[in-house]
Amino acid sequence: MFGIDAKTITLIVFILVYLYLIVSKHHRGIAIWIGGIVLLISGILSFSNIVHFINWNVIGIFAGTLIVAEFFIYSEVPVLLADFLISRSKTVGGALLWVCIMSSALSIFVENVATVLIIAPIALALSKKLKVSPVPFLIGIAVSSNLQGTATLIGDPPSMILAAYERMNFNDFFFYRGKPSIFFAVELGAIASFIVLYLFFRPYRQEIELMQKVPAKSWFPTYLLAGMIVALALSPIVDPEFRFAGGAVCMLAAVIGFIWYALSQKQGSFAILKKFDLDTTFFLAGVFVVVGVLEQVGVIEDLKNIIVSFTGGNRFANFLFLIIFSVLISAFIDNVPYVTTMIPVAQRLGAESGSDHYLLVFALLIGACLGGNITPIGASANIVSVGILRKNGYPTSFLTFLKIGLPFTIAATCAAAVFLWLVWR
Repeated sequence: MFGIDAKTITLIVFILVYLYLIVSKHHRGIAIWIGGIVLLISGILSFSNIVHFINWNVIGIFAGTLIVAEFFIYSEVPVLLADFLISRSKTVGGALLWVCIMSSALSIFVENVATVLIIAPIALALSKKLKVSPVPFLIGIAVSSNLQGTATLIGDPPSMILAAYERMNFNDFFFYRGKPSIFFAVELGAIASFIVLYLFFRPYRQEIELMQKVPAKSWFPTYLLAGMIVALALSPIVDPEFRFAGGAVCMLAAVIGFIWYALSQKQGSFAILKKFDLDTTFFLAGVFVVVGVLEQVGVIEDLKNIIVSFTGGNRFANFLFLIIFSVLISAFIDNVPYVTTMIPVAQRLGAESGSDHYLLVFALLIGACLGGNITPIGASANIVSVGILRKNGYPTSFLTFLKIGLPFTIAATCAAAVFLWLVWR
């Protein structure tokens, strides 16, 4: 095409798509597939490559989990849990800290933006009663919801991407190759970061005012979510290579949810389908394709060589570079294409140093997923929380968000990084 080699064309397409993702948070799926179409027209990509590059198991897990999470949100059980925690707290600061912890735990299973949308009205109502600014509380909820998505297979797309590359099943996020895995690194980071939030919320010593409790519409979605998690934990028995069972389990759970919704709630399924994040689903599939081409034409190997020339191939230097660079990058841009691109690089860096690469891919995941907490544009949940504040008359500056997001991220990342180095070096 125009006398340009395949590697250059692929790199240009990738850079242009990435630049669009930096400046816009809209229509990401369309943008990534426009890049894929250009590669297809140029002859670098074929239809058979597209089918091969997309990890359909991960797409099934992502889509099915999103749908089950929507039924869980509809049930209003999360709001009931938040009410329970607030009623057991003595002060407003304590109540909001527990709500942030619940947001964090909830985001292990529910998409981060959805978690913010569930919990934000509770924090706003408390703040209004007390005549205090809800800004620190909404920021706390946003960064907390971003934190735990990395802990399990179904929490966040980057975790699913890691599972696809490493053939990790649901249980591998807890113990992998005989060692404590990602879950425990994230939990240590959570403990450290919640100490930071405690210090921010400690001045709010007002006594808690009980709010009107909202009864749950149904407990069935909670049982469905729990059943899906148990099935995922058992799926390695029939699919030890993580090829099909995870996606099948999640999509089956979604179908059961639709049947329950249509029969017991006497409503059509269209209302739930309208909330489905189709753009991110297409985006995730497109990222697999574009990064597959990058690996095919040799760009991934070039990236590995650049990092080696910078770090000298030293294992600790590689580890430190991936943690710090990933945090900085993810503070400003989407971590899904970054993680998908860099996992093969981390794998090659491990091979280059003559040792296993798990330390490096885990460092990459931790840095990329926690770095988004630094700025108001680093994660979708942050953008949504700032938007909610603005609509309620509390415009939030970049610096205001940074005052909470930066120490929160430093505490979480340092604790998780120390764990990874001690366990996986």
